[in-house]
Amino acid sequence: MVFAINEINENPELLPNITLGFRIYDSCFNEMQAVDGALQLLTGNEMAIPNYICEKKLKMVGLIGDLQSSNSVAVARILGLYRYPQISYGSALAYLSDKTSFPSFLRTAVSDKIQPYYFNMLMIYFNWTWIGILAADNDFDLYDSELLRKDIEAAGICVAFFIRISTQHTRDRTLSILQVIQKSTATVVLLYCSMPELIPFMKVATEENITGKFWISSGSVITSPIFSYKEFWRILNGTVGPKLPLTIIPGFGEFLYSIHPSLYPNDIFMKSFWEASFGCLWHNETPVNGTIYCTGQEKLNALEHQGYNEAASGYSILVYNAVYTLAHGIHNMISCRSEHPCLSRNTLDLWKILQYVKRVGVRNTAGQDLAFDENGDLISSLEYVNWQALPNGETQYVNFATEFPESHIVLSTNTIFWSGGYTEAPESICSESCPPGYRKAPQKGQPACCFDCILCSEDEFSNETDSTSCMKCTEDMWANDKHNGCWIRTLEFLSFKELLGGILATISVLGFLLPLSILAIFVKNSKTPVVKANNQNLSYLLLLSLCFCYLCALMFIGRPITITCILRQFIFGISFVMCISCVLGKTMMVVIAFNLTQPRSSRRMWLNSRVTNTLVLVCTAIQVIICAGWLAHSPPFQYTDNKSKAGTIIVECNKGSPVAYSCTMGYMGFLATLCFAIAYLGRKLPGSFNEAKLITFSMLIFGAVWISFIPAYLSTTGKYMVAVEIFAMLSSSSGLVTCIFLPKVYIIILRPEMNTKDRKICIK
Repeated sequence: MVFAINEINENPELLPNITLGFRIYDSCFNEMQAVDGALQLLTGNEMAIPNYICEKKLKMVGLIGDLQSSNSVAVARILGLYRYPQISYGSALAYLSDKTSFPSFLRTAVSDKIQPYYFNMLMIYFNWTWIGILAADNDFDLYDSELLRKDIEAAGICVAFFIRISTQHTRDRTLSILQVIQKSTATVVLLYCSMPELIPFMKVATEENITGKFWISSGSVITSPIFSYKEFWRILNGTVGPKLPLTIIPGFGEFLYSIHPSLYPNDIFMKSFWEASFGCLWHNETPVNGTIYCTGQEKLNALEHQGYNEAASGYSILVYNAVYTLAHGIHNMISCRSEHPCLSRNTLDLWKILQYVKRVGVRNTAGQDLAFDENGDLISSLEYVNWQALPNGETQYVNFATEFPESHIVLSTNTIFWSGGYTEAPESICSESCPPGYRKAPQKGQPACCFDCILCSEDEFSNETDSTSCMKCTEDMWANDKHNGCWIRTLEFLSFKELLGGILATISVLGFLLPLSILAIFVKNSKTPVVKANNQNLSYLLLLSLCFCYLCALMFIGRPITITCILRQFIFGISFVMCISCVLGKTMMVVIAFNLTQPRSSRRMWLNSRVTNTLVLVCTAIQVIICAGWLAHSPPFQYTDNKSKAGTIIVECNKGSPVAYSCTMGYMGFLATLCFAIAYLGRKLPGSFNEAKLITFSMLIFGAVWISFIPAYLSTTGKYMVAVEIFAMLSSSSGLVTCIFLPKVYIIILRPEMNTKDRKICIK
């Protein structure tokens, strides 16, 4: 400030014929002392009297300060009543931008409302999603820290702990806070407080040898004098934070090294500073423990590498800008460089000066553009710095990243020294990222950054890291083993090309040829007693229906389509019912014939072949009606099942109506049961060509096959379920052919001597 004022006074173009002076008051980080100093400035003497000006020639035009936000708030509430210009060089509290509450407050420091943006950018870049926050426990930092927390959480970063520290905390309380920090899995800790709260906390942290934590500090901390405390260097070395870019003020370095106690005899701090810097005492003091006397010939440039230089404090340029903006505001007011009328230097009303200072737009000697926005904040941007304490005792701020308008940061080539004992960027996350194939499942009672990784379900996948949900594969695809993509499903149906389908198809064709061959033999030997016994035409019809029973198995092989689904069930149902109806007719004829002993009985009319033909027609017609109702109500259709088997689409026929299918099978079972019961009753009847025993045995096989079919059918899926149904058809058909017709073929071909009239009972 002294340098800036001297520079302005020596500049003939800025405030000509006006000399600036200053009074300096130390607030000592205390609101009461800050208010007392402000009232002394307003009063004009050392006795602060509110609302009184005791020095009539008082020419105070503005106040530069304070550093601490709480002090600035207390002072700004008083100065705002009089519209007294106040320009702070370090108070970052966002609340101070409220011009209704603080109409005369301006600042060259960056507002806290901007800092969360820089914190978020840094954390997102390094993927720090799990952090802790230490905030000052006072009314003002309480407000800003809550806003900070909301902004950070809105960016998707979770807060592991949010602890307030205070100058009033006891050692035990500080130890309990340190214990929470040490136990937390959050590696990154954000220091969002001021030096008065941080110093006692860091003293205890140093004594307890806290390690493993990486510190990020707010702009007010990264440039604060706390880094001059060598006892904290071990912990704070490597701290990063946003700060204004380093700007070297031309000529300021020479001014620093030209300072001497003889030039400032009334400065109460100058001699103490000299003694502390060079380790000596002035002659009017008694040396202790071999301390030497100060000669006054000591050179300040010897302290350059110990932090006494133009780049040592980030506040230098801020104070410099504060003085210059105030000076330019006054200059504009008295030189008519505004839309307002010219004013005399003798009428420097404070409220008038404030309006001109707000509208300042100039460039300082360091090349910076100075202008306040509508909130009284100097328009500027920040950079990321890494504070480093070197082994030789020197300290430095290293710029390691800059933020670009595209909302991303770019690391520079400078080496970052990582605090907490890390050799590279530490990891600070609550949960490891979920790889593709998994989804995030929030942990109960924990922030969103804490989650478990759950493998996607059978037909779902995720192809991104940290996916919050899994996507379903399309119907013709399924998730691979890692669930990070989908594969095309294989189609499953009983094909003619595969071994099982080929074998069943071959058996079906051979089975068709068997009753067809027997039919040819019967036709050729139609005049023989064996063929003519038990209704010759009914035997022919039975053999034809058996041919259809064998052939309908082919309808079940191959890729199903809706038309084949309809035909296979209807042909199957009608063919087998016709077959059972023929067997039932033959059985009834045998039983009736052997129970009619009177030659001229009126009941012999039932032995007529038209009766059995009618019976077959009626029984088959009932099945046709059931199938027609099935077709009209809910016919079978082609269906794809992609859930029963992973990675496979089962192409099958849906029965449409389970009730209709049950009726079809139930009716066939009813006829088979009736046929078995009648044949069983006539099994012991005499006669050379009595078929009752053969029919009984064939129906027994038929029933056993279809009864065992039910559990086997229900316990399988896909092509094997179809194979079970085909096997039941072929087995039951083969049972009928084998039991009923093969004995007759045996007699016709191999034992013709048995095929004589004296052995037959002819039924006409």
